[in-house]
Amino acid sequence: MKKFIVTVDGPAASGKQKIAKYISKKWNLSHLDSGILYRRIALIFSKNKIDLNNHRQVNDCLSKINAISYRNNKIIRTQEISNVASKIAINKLVRKKINFLQYEYVKNLNKRGFVIDGRDIGSKVFKDANLKLYIEVNVKIRAKRRYKQLIDSGEKSIYQKILKDIKLRDKTDINRKYSPLVIPKGAHIIDNNSSFNKTIKQITTIFNKYQ
Repeated sequence: MKKFIVTVDGPAASGKQKIAKYISKKWNLSHLDSGILYRRIALIFSKNKIDLNNHRQVNDCLSKINAISYRNNKIIRTQEISNVASKIAINKLVRKKINFLQYEYVKNLNKRGFVIDGRDIGSKVFKDANLKLYIEVNVKIRAKRRYKQLIDSGEKSIYQKILKDIKLRDKTDINRKYSPLVIPKGAHIIDNNSSFNKTIKQITTIFNKYQ
């Protein structure tokens, strides 16, 4: 049986993970957060003091990663790891490795379908997805939500710095050479600027057309 694939793309802190989790629970799909993979590798690089500009070091470290945890926890949700993840995301070797891990996950897990979120999932990784969503949110709203998330988790943070970091990350994601952030061809644009209930209504309307 062919697996049903839903992709959820969008910029940093746009709510992709929360939306994908909702879709996963509502329509009984397995959730894969590609951001976790970038954060996990960022953590590995940080622990091993890998020089991101050293091609050999990066390649050697990636070659030793045969399996990786898909679990989400506080240790990979710090601002420090977010910044490292943003830096490694422009690396072709890292993206190739993570794309491979995602393909293997979907291929080998015995599930009827998947919802996968990230920044190039519908445009690059799973181009033939059955349904593609792209999440849009004003950058200031994204910064406020990210700031609240960090404060709630007990991490000290400054809103203006978060806003600056997100703007820089947007610029990096849009202008990177490999798999830049774009609206995937055929994607439905979801406005996530307001309440989550309004976002859910948009998504439900779209999903009802696929029933």
